[in-house]
Amino acid sequence: MATAAVLETPTAAFDVEDVEYLRHGDKPLLATIYKPRGAGPFPAMVECHGGAWCMSDRHTEKLRHEYMASHGVVSIALDFRSGNEDPYPASVQDINYAVRWTKANARALKTRPDLVGLSGQSSGGHLAMLVAMRPNDPRYSAIPLPAGSSPQDASVRCVIMSWPVINPLSRYRHAKRAEASANPPPWPKSIIGRHDSYWQSEANMSEGSPTMALERGEKLLTPPAIWFQAHGDIMHDYKDTESTFAGNEPQRFCAAYARAGGSIDLEYIDMERQPGSSPDLSKCGPMFGQMIEFIDRHVKV
Repeated sequence: MATAAVLETPTAAFDVEDVEYLRHGDKPLLATIYKPRGAGPFPAMVECHGGAWCMSDRHTEKLRHEYMASHGVVSIALDFRSGNEDPYPASVQDINYAVRWTKANARALKTRPDLVGLSGQSSGGHLAMLVAMRPNDPRYSAIPLPAGSSPQDASVRCVIMSWPVINPLSRYRHAKRAEASANPPPWPKSIIGRHDSYWQSEANMSEGSPTMALERGEKLLTPPAIWFQAHGDIMHDYKDTESTFAGNEPQRFCAAYARAGGSIDLEYIDMERQPGSSPDLSKCGPMFGQMIEFIDRHVKV
């Protein structure tokens, strides 16, 4: 009989190591593994950093990774190819591979293949959901595991997103409208440039939009999910003026996800989120604890 994975009492004791999980030519991609001490098996979250697909790295959201590990969750913080040099779907391929790599190495990581989820912030939240929805897309799963590895797919038990750029096309046009306004704010210019670099075209933004994929009626996986959203975040919580949906983009996505049969929670948190600057995760209130509660509900045998 399988042993259930149970979130242990917070231990504050965990180990951290850097592992090369993938290599492209002479460029290694590293994952920082935050691994609770103890026998396990523990739930594991493959973590995708934000940065408009073009910035930041696996260290950006270190506070979240440390919290996960200190509360009995293996946190696998990824570097993946940057949209500055490698456009869509390069980073999606790396993350899809990382999920399969985690499953293939589950014993060494103190987890099991059936206890793996995905998590991400901002553009990382978008990437996490896109990988979770299309785990077997041949474009995304194009990088094979090493010879002799046990066969794995990239399906996951759950998805945790913090203010994801869930609809790249609508966010791009939202930024374009802001830039063209009478008194344009400073944030659209850099956002537009990163969209252009990663996506290359509006057609790709549409094709790679989880919201629009749901609304097109694509056959997608919809694992249990949660969206954490700061109030007043005009880069992620806005109304798409080209959509007939009455609410903002978080409500629009959650409604489409539910229609497709998925279970998703939308949690607004009291946290300042200014456009053009990285959020201070030390001021995210109870969000990390709510993430642990969500994992405890959904990542069990």
